[in-house]
Amino acid sequence: IILSAKMAKADGVVTRDEINAFKQVFRVPEHEVDNVSRVFNQARKDSAGFEPYARQLADMFSGNDAVLEELLSCLAHIAHADGRIHPAELEFLEAVSDIFGLDHAAFERVTAMERGGADSDPYQILGVARTISDDDLKSAYRTLVRDNHPDRLIAQGLPEEFIDLANEKLAAINTAYDAVQQERGIR
Repeated sequence: IILSAKMAKADGVVTRDEINAFKQVFRVPEHEVDNVSRVFNQARKDSAGFEPYARQLADMFSGNDAVLEELLSCLAHIAHADGRIHPAELEFLEAVSDIFGLDHAAFERVTAMERGGADSDPYQILGVARTISDDDLKSAYRTLVRDNHPDRLIAQGLPEEFIDLANEKLAAINTAYDAVQQERGIR
């Protein structure tokens, strides 16, 4: 909650769209809405001081990069709620990604997916260089699908909102792979 609120404040202003995005990815039970709202509103006063919360999540999910990447995706979703990711939000996301111990390719993949649209670089979404061989591309794709498959997150007991985002993420990975295959003339 706190990390999400500080993400929303990273560009200096928390918008209604960002609050709605938070509610979309973190569905709060009705009996907890007041408590969550109080914590969120307190935390959104300033984006500073997010690092201990990011470290706590990194420790909590140590060795489980798929979950940490999903959390980063949730934060990126909030950042993009107003239609773009502000440079200060991008810096925030990169700092969180570093604290989570994710590699730069994961950070690029998450932010590229969130930006979406026809302008997205499919290689960035797949986290590979344009010079990758076809065999290595296929291997990287299969690894991404395995690591980001919603069934894997379900098995880990993650909430439904994470599963919904994982489905969107998997669709983006598949679309990116299809685009690269078409570009290269491979099947």
